[in-house]
Amino acid sequence: MNIDLNLKIGGAAGQGLQTTGMALAKTFKKNGFHVFATQYYLSRVRGGHNTFQIRISDSSIFAMTESVDLLLALDGESIEQHLSELNDGVIVVDLDVIEVKENSDSIFHIPMLKIAKDVCGDKIYSNSVSMGAVIGLLCLERSDLESVLKAAFKKKGEEIIQKNIDAVRAGYNYVKDNYPGGCKFAVKDPDKKENMMLVSGNEAAGLGALAAGVQFLAAYPMTPSTGVMNYVAANADTFNVVVEQAEDEIAALNMILGASFAGARSMTTTSGGGFSLMTEALGLASITETPAVIFLCQRPGPATGLPTMTEQGDLQFALYAAQGEFPRCILAPGTPEECFYLMAEAFNIADKYQIPVFVMSDQYLADSLFTCPRFDASKVTIERHLLSNSQLSASKEEYKRYKLTPNGISPRALPGQAGVLVIADSDEHDEFGHINETPDNRIKMNDKRMKKLEVLREEMPAPKVYGNPDASLTLVGWGSTYGPLAEVVDILNDKGKSVNLVHFTHIHPLPVEHTRKILTKSKKTVCVENNSSGQFSRLLKVDADIQITEHVLRYDGKPFSPEFIIAALKEKEVI
Repeated sequence: MNIDLNLKIGGAAGQGLQTTGMALAKTFKKNGFHVFATQYYLSRVRGGHNTFQIRISDSSIFAMTESVDLLLALDGESIEQHLSELNDGVIVVDLDVIEVKENSDSIFHIPMLKIAKDVCGDKIYSNSVSMGAVIGLLCLERSDLESVLKAAFKKKGEEIIQKNIDAVRAGYNYVKDNYPGGCKFAVKDPDKKENMMLVSGNEAAGLGALAAGVQFLAAYPMTPSTGVMNYVAANADTFNVVVEQAEDEIAALNMILGASFAGARSMTTTSGGGFSLMTEALGLASITETPAVIFLCQRPGPATGLPTMTEQGDLQFALYAAQGEFPRCILAPGTPEECFYLMAEAFNIADKYQIPVFVMSDQYLADSLFTCPRFDASKVTIERHLLSNSQLSASKEEYKRYKLTPNGISPRALPGQAGVLVIADSDEHDEFGHINETPDNRIKMNDKRMKKLEVLREEMPAPKVYGNPDASLTLVGWGSTYGPLAEVVDILNDKGKSVNLVHFTHIHPLPVEHTRKILTKSKKTVCVENNSSGQFSRLLKVDADIQITEHVLRYDGKPFSPEFIIAALKEKEVI
C-alpha cells in the first residue's frame, strides 16, 4: 500500500461537517482512490463535538485507523481532542476566528472566513475554501472537486455554483502560495476505477430491497435505520413501491403483515427502541406464517441510550423477542456488498419459509461510506413460493393454508384467488386456519412451525474464513466488525503471526456443522463484539457447544479500529 491517508474534520453540529466531508469523499472517489468514511456525531442539532473522517488509499480499505494525517479544525475543541492523534501531519485552522490553546508546529493558519468574504462576499463559502485547501495540501488537482460541487449545487443556479468554485480556487491557491513547498503530501491520482461506487451501508440495503422487488415499506423514522426508508422512498416511483411513514412502530409492522398477507413483498425498518414496540406483531407474523423482512439497525440502549452511536447489543433481543417459540432468521451484513445481497436473500427466505427475517446492521455500517464495485443485480433472484391459479385449479384437495408437511412449509395461496378460502387467526388453529385449542392440535402445529427452523439451518452457508484456514489464532466476528478484523489479520500476519478471521453473516439458525468444523481447528479463539456481554459467543456456546477462549468487547458507542483490537489482544496476551 503506497497511499494511506486519514483526514478528520472536527467541529460542532451545524458547521457543515457532513456537507464538507461528503464532497471531499466523493472527490477522492472521483480521483480514483479507495475511500472509507465514517461519522461521529451527537444527538443534537447544534453544538457538541462531531467528526467526519475520511481514509483514502490505493488499495481496498474497510476500516478507520486512529492516526490522523490532516485535521481540518472548525473549532478549538477539535485541536484539543485530536492533536495527539496527528501523525506528522497538518492542522488546518482559521486562527482569526478560533482561539487555539495548544502550540504546535503542525498548525497551518488559513483565513478561511476572510477569504470567503473577500472572494464571494459571504462567510457561508468558508467551507468551500477549506475544501480547496485540503485538495491543495494533498497535491491533487482541483478539477474533480469542482465537478463534484457543480453537481451538488446544480439546483441552486450558476451564481451559487460559481461562487463555490471561486472559493475552492482561493483556498487551493492560498495553500500553493503559503504552505512550504506548496503542498504537504505527495499524492498522485491512482488509475481511475470507473466501475467503483461510493455507497453507505444504508444505501446498499435500500438498493438490495429494490433489487429484491420490495412492493411495500412501512416504518416510523428512527436513527440509524431511517436512511433505508429514505432511500427506498426516494426511488419509490421508479420501482413502483408504496412507502408509508406509519404513526408508530406498532402500526408499521402490522401494516407490512397486512400487505404481505395480501401478497406484496413487504418490509419495515427500525432500531432497538422501535423494535420493542413490534414484538407482539412479531408473534402474529409467526403464528399466521406471514413473511416479513425487518431491517433492525442497532444503536446503544437501553431506552434512548446513545441515539447516534453504534453497538451490537440487540442480538439476544432479536433471537428471543415476542411470546412463545417460533422460527425466525437473522442475517448480519458486514460490508455494503453484503447489505445488498443479504437484503435480497432475506426476502426469499421470508417467502419460502413464511417467517420473519431480520437483517441486522448498526450505526457504524449504516452511516459509513465505502468504495466498492457496482452491485450485480443479475445475481439477485426473486423467489415468491406462491401457489399459482393453475396449481390451485389442478388440485383435487380442499385447500389447507396450514397443511402439515414433512418440512413444515405449507402451500401459500393469497386471499382472493379463485376457488380457495384463505383463513388466518392469531389463536392456535388447525390446518384450515380455524381456531383449535386441543392439546393434540397444538403439538402438531407447533412442531410444524419449528420444523422450518431445522430445514433452514441446513441451507445456511458456512461462515467466511479470511486468512489461513489453519492459523493458530482465530478471530471471530459478526456483522460490521468485518472490516477492522480483516485489517488486523493482514497486519498481524505481515508481522509473522498466524491469525485468521471467521466472520458470520448468517446468524440464526446457526449453521452448526459448518461452524464446528471451522472453529474447532483453532488453538485459540477470540470473539470480537460491540457489546458488553459477548452475545454472539453465547449463541455459539448454546447452539454449537463452542467455548470461545477470549473476548474483545467494546461498548462505549464507538466502532472498533484495528489499533483497538490489536492493543486488546496484546493485553490479553494472545499475540
